[in-house]
Amino acid sequence: MAKENLTDTIAAISTPVGEGGIGIVRISGKGAVGIVDKIFVSPAADKPSFFKTHTTHYGKIIESGKVIDEVILTVMLAPKTYTREDIVEINCHGGVVALRDVLELVLKKGARLASPGEFTKRAFLNGRIDLAQAEAVLDIIRAKTDSALRIGLNQLKGSLSNKLNSCRNILLDMLGELEAAIDFPEEDDINTDLRRIADKNIKAKDMLKALSDGSRIGRVLREGVHLVICGKPNVGKSSLLNALVKKERSIVTPVSGTTRDTIEEIIDIRGIPIRIVDTAGILEPKDLVEKKAIARSRKEIDAADLVIILFDGNSKLSREDFLLINKLKKKTVIAVINKTDLKQKIERGKISLVFKDIVAISAKRLKNIKLLEGKIADLIYGGMVLSPESAEVSNLRHTQLIRKAQKSIARIEKSLDNKLPVEFIAQETREALGFLDDILGKRFSAGLLDKIFSQFCIGK
Repeated sequence: MAKENLTDTIAAISTPVGEGGIGIVRISGKGAVGIVDKIFVSPAADKPSFFKTHTTHYGKIIESGKVIDEVILTVMLAPKTYTREDIVEINCHGGVVALRDVLELVLKKGARLASPGEFTKRAFLNGRIDLAQAEAVLDIIRAKTDSALRIGLNQLKGSLSNKLNSCRNILLDMLGELEAAIDFPEEDDINTDLRRIADKNIKAKDMLKALSDGSRIGRVLREGVHLVICGKPNVGKSSLLNALVKKERSIVTPVSGTTRDTIEEIIDIRGIPIRIVDTAGILEPKDLVEKKAIARSRKEIDAADLVIILFDGNSKLSREDFLLINKLKKKTVIAVINKTDLKQKIERGKISLVFKDIVAISAKRLKNIKLLEGKIADLIYGGMVLSPESAEVSNLRHTQLIRKAQKSIARIEKSLDNKLPVEFIAQETREALGFLDDILGKRFSAGLLDKIFSQFCIGK
């Protein structure tokens, strides 16, 4: 990413590309109001520089006497704005051409095109939000389920930051006492100090453990789960996909091998975003297309977090069934017996020897689909007694740094037990503090910011 001048006035289209009722050109910086003074004409001929903050105004964007678009202009003056800079938003008609022409005119009048995530980066650098909250903005944009959205919104409101700051304050108190003991060893009873420090260390340990315990669920809700449906031809894989998606996404016919490639959809099961993939059931390819389909199916199975192996309850286990069973012994698997609406011939006992989780369904009749969804959710949650609301941590960077802080706190505990010199304990406390500071953005590198904000769209 090219080095940005954070004193520049920046602009970008902040709404998705394509046709829509409204499109927004956002401008931020000291020159924002001055730029629109040059191009916005209201019916009363008032200039935006005379508008009160946080007000909207009807008018036209004009260049050289030519109307570019009829717009609603919103003026928001620093510091009570998203970036803590002056912000102007031009609400245009949502066509590609109108938005492009207005943006080009704004750039021509003195703004530069914003870098990806630069509006949010400025919000962070100007102290309106911390780095954990800035990253939550991206989570909100990318949320695939209501649960993932709630986590992002809670983090943006500061739920995670508040807990990290509480833990950080405990560590700061510890460090203050440790440094006092180092500088003035003769003034206090060092044993009393260390007992007090040990109590505080336990509090910090418990707080970080609670955050770490919820991180697995948080990451599942944020990133989703890769689930693959596999089985021999004509066992009902496409019917099961359609039943889970709740629409006809995959073609269903009585002809074996109808699905010749992987088909995928995002579904929501109990708030968990799941990327569900229906694989080709072809085991012995007849041509190059089928050979490639099999290769892709195997790749999907290898990468899957969870696999559903589907059996035809109306027939006995075949060689193809046993081949798939052997392939999946090391994966997390739900064995599903389909076609329970027909006479059952399958040897269920042989399946139960390999797979613990077995669900019998009729994809055609939608029987026990809810039961299967529940089993999927239970396996993903891993039996943990956790609700989405308890998942404060969802970001891998945050999880890794919290675990590093936990290791430092464990070393503090060990050093206190072994009565090691106070200087060692103080150093471990500084390290634990540093890891929390990395999450909150109290210390950061330009490279880290570039990496985080490059994932954002240009207008956010």
